[in-house]
Formats: sequence, structure tokens, C-alpha cells
Amino acid sequence: MATALFQMRSLVASKVSRGSVCSLAKFATRSASSAVVKYSKRGQPTQCLAMESEDVNLTSLGATDIAVQMIAAPINPSDLNMVEGSYDILPSLPAVGGNEGVAKVTGVGSAVKDLSVGDWVIPANPGFGTWRQAATGAAADFLKVPPSLPAEYAACLSVNPCTAFRLLRDFQELGEGDVIIQNGANSMVGMAVIQMAKARGITTVNVVRNRPQGQEVMQFLKDLGGDVVCFDEYVNTYRFERLMADLPKPKLALNCVGGPSAANLARALGPHGTLVTYGGMSRQPVTLPASALMHNNVTARGFWMSRWNREASRAEREAMVAAVAGMMEDGTLDLWVERHPFADFAHALRKASEPFRFRKVVLTMLEN
Repeated sequence: MATALFQMRSLVASKVSRGSVCSLAKFATRSASSAVVKYSKRGQPTQCLAMESEDVNLTSLGATDIAVQMIAAPINPSDLNMVEGSYDILPSLPAVGGNEGVAKVTGVGSAVKDLSVGDWVIPANPGFGTWRQAATGAAADFLKVPPSLPAEYAACLSVNPCTAFRLLRDFQELGEGDVIIQNGANSMVGMAVIQMAKARGITTVNVVRNRPQGQEVMQFLKDLGGDVVCFDEYVNTYRFERLMADLPKPKLALNCVGGPSAANLARALGPHGTLVTYGGMSRQPVTLPASALMHNNVTARGFWMSRWNREASRAEREAMVAAVAGMMEDGTLDLWVERHPFADFAHALRKASEPFRFRKVVLTMLEN
């Protein structure tokens, strides 16, 4: 296959130099002027988001607070949905953009016991506002991550990889030899599902849109570990049925598209299978075939990472983060990202808004 997609991984696999993090210690000793991307109205992100400067007092910390310096933060679709006003969680305005990222602790309050200066942390909940250089917050609102991770990986850990982790654990008892089917397989969640399933001996059937460089994307997903990869229009055809006849019926279907694509996944499920919807990229409703419900007793469920985080205990969340970080450290899980300096936010935003994105755009707040 062409090498373009493999070159994407090389941008991350070389890891990130962490020596520059040490230069940020100065933020722990004084007030700092921090660059921040804010919005004071809802609408098109390119028209509402603006970078400005704000003073952040990093020395007068409350007893249970910490000061942090942002290291890296992605631009996720949900971040832009918040700006547009179309997301289920909307912060009060004005608001700092960004929900996910990794930061270095630069100061701790007198009562903080579980975190120390130099630790790496990620926000425990959406709405913190990660598109900035420095901030303060309650220590309880952060989770520790290993500083041995590449900064881009740590910045992107809590949403897409954790979603894949939960999807493979919370809806069906899956073991070696079981089969799952998913659409949107070339999404960040989809690629994480492929890698996590492969490590557990679970067979994946992966459906993607027929798009520019479609054949290259299909080959890339096969090389990543996808057992079967096909276009949307191939599903629900006689040839697809013949192909699936050689495999056990899928126990789990993962839907992030909706519309006819979701219906096709439901048709492919075996008896008592489960269709889990965690996204709706087509903006079409999920309609289930009567045959899937009547003949196979298929169950339809939903999943939202933000809701799971609200309902889970801190111990459960820490265990999940540790498990996913471990996969990143041992090579089980790779991410495909591209880095953009925080100072070039406008350019990074344009890149993140392009159609048919393959790599996630990550803002880097450190000088390399």
C-alpha cells in the first residue's frame, strides 16, 4: 500500500521530548500571563473562538487546589459542538475551549496528599477548559497519568481510548474467538477498538465509508489488526453474508453513524446480540429492523463517556485510566495524531475542521 498512512504514525512513534517540561517550573512560583482560547457566544467556532491573555495567580492556592501548566490538548468534535451549542454539556459563558488534555502540576495546596509538583494529570470531567497555558483547580478534579507516556497520547487518553475500553467490557462478555462488528472503524474510537480487540483475540468486522483514499484506509485498518474491513455499501449484500458465514455471528455491534449503517449492523448480529450506539455522525436516527428484534432478540443500548464518568466511582475511573495507559506503554495501543503549536491555534482549528480527517489534531503548549 502507499506509505502515507504509515508516515502518520511515525510523527507520534518517535515520542515527545520531555526535557522542555522542566522549564515550566517558573509557573509555580509566581503569577503568570497565560494565553487562553475563549468564546463568549455560541456559533461557528472559527467566528467565536479567540486567543487572548489572562493573568493566573498560581501561588495563592486553596488548601485542596493545585496549579497546572498545560502540556498538550486535542481539538475534538465535541469541543467544537460545545462552541456551537449543540452538545449536551454546555459551560456558562465566557468559557475556555477544550475538554481533554494533559498538564503538569506546578503547585499544590497544603491539604493535597495524592498529587505532587511534577506529576502529570488529566481533567476528570469535561468543561475544565484545556486550551490554555496555565490554570488552577481542585485536586479532586484531576486524575494522575504516567509521565512516561508521549504527551499526545496522554492528552487524548480520556475520551476515545476510554470509550473503546468501556465498549468492549460493559455490554457483552467477550472472549477469544468472539466476533464484533463496528461502523466508523477508521475513527479514533474504531481504531482503538481494533487494537484492544486484537490483544484479546476478538475478531473484528470493520465497516467504513467509501471515501477519498478509501482503499488505502481499508488496507491500513487490516494492517492495524482488523480481521474484516469493508465499505458501507458492501454490508447487507449476498457477498457479505457469504463472508460472514465463515465466522461466528457477532455478539456486539458498535454504532457511531446511525441511519442505514446502524440498521445493517443490527441485521448482522447473532441471537441476543447487543447494538451499542455511542455516536451519530450521519445525524440520522437509529432504526432497527423488525427481524433483528423479533428473530434474534437484539438489544439496543447507548453509551456516553461523560455519563459513565459521572456515575462511576473515582476508583473505577482511576483503574480504567491506568489500564488504558498501560496499553499505550506496552505497545498494545497506538494513536494517530498531528501536533500543532498552541500559538497557531487558528491554523490547527482549520485542520481539525477538514472533512475525512484521519489524524487527531493536538495542540502543544510547550516549546520544543
